[in-house]
Amino acid sequence: MRPDPMRSLKLKAPAKINLFLEVTGVLPDGYHDLATLFARISLADELTFRRTAKPGVSLKVAGPALFPPGRRPKCGASISGLLPAKAGDNIVHKAAMAFFETFGIKPAVEIRLVKKVPVGAGLGGGSSDAAAALKGLCRLYGVDARSNRGKLAAIALTLGSDVPFFLTEGAISAGTGRGELLTPVKTKRRLPFIVLVYPGAPVHTGPVYKALKPPAPGETERNLKKFRALTNALRAGKPLRDWAPLLFNRLEEPVLPRHAAVRRARARLIEAGATAVLMSGSGASVFALTESRAEAVKISKILKKPRYRVFLADFLLKS
Repeated sequence: MRPDPMRSLKLKAPAKINLFLEVTGVLPDGYHDLATLFARISLADELTFRRTAKPGVSLKVAGPALFPPGRRPKCGASISGLLPAKAGDNIVHKAAMAFFETFGIKPAVEIRLVKKVPVGAGLGGGSSDAAAALKGLCRLYGVDARSNRGKLAAIALTLGSDVPFFLTEGAISAGTGRGELLTPVKTKRRLPFIVLVYPGAPVHTGPVYKALKPPAPGETERNLKKFRALTNALRAGKPLRDWAPLLFNRLEEPVLPRHAAVRRARARLIEAGATAVLMSGSGASVFALTESRAEAVKISKILKKPRYRVFLADFLLKS
C-alpha cells in the first residue's frame, strides 16, 4: 500500500570517512580504480519529504554547512536561498528526477535538505544526500527498494562514485572499482571515537586526481597488502593500536603540498596528541581516531579555532 499523499518522511544522510584509499589504476571510462574502506559516521544531513498536490520536485536547502566557518546569515536572511537557484544543479534534485523517470511516477513532492556536513570536505555529504533521496522516495511512493536494488544501484552510479555505498545497509564496506564494488566489513568490537576537523575551505576532487603521480614500482602492491590487513584487523576486532599504522590515503600526496589549511589541520591533530590521523577522501577534512571519548574531547578542544569546524563523531554500526 502506498503512503497517504500528504504524508511526510524524515531521513538522516550520514557522512563517511575513508580509513584507506589507494588508487590502483585508471579505468577505460576515465575514472580511477580504487581500493578503499568506507565507514559511515554519526555526522549527518537531514532530508524531509512531503507529497504535495502541486506537480514537480520542489527542493529547499538550509543549514549551517552552507556558510564558511564563523559566518552566519544576517538577521532575517533566508538560508534556503543561498545555493544556486537552478534546482537541477543539486544532486538531490538529480536523484529525485532519475527516480521518477526510472519508475514511471509523476513527481509531486517537496524535499527539504538541512546541510550539516561541510561541502567539499571529502565526507560524501552530497552522495549521501542523493542516496537518502532515493531511499526516501521509495518509502514515500511505495517502491520496494529491495526488489528494485538493481535499478537503484544503476541510478546511484550515474550520480557519483560514492552514492552506491550510501545505498547499502552495511556501516563499513571495502570498495573497489570506482568504489561501487562493495563488500561489507563486520566488526567484532567497539570502534574508536572520531575527532573530525574541517579546516574552513573546500578541496575540489577533479584537480586532486589530475595531480596524482604514478607510484614507485611495487608500492601499490605493498599498499594493497595493508588494505587487506586493515580489513582483516577490523573483522577480527583488533584494538586501534594494532591497525592505526595501516591507515592510508594516496590522495594526501597531491592535497597536502597544495592546501596549507588541510596540511596545518592534520599537523595540529598530531601536535594535540593524536596518533591515528588521516585525511578523508580528497579532503579537506582530516580526522583522528582515539580509544577514549575523554581523549577525543581533549583533542577537539585544542583544535577549536574560528575557521575550523570540529566534530566529535562515532562510527555508525547500523545504517
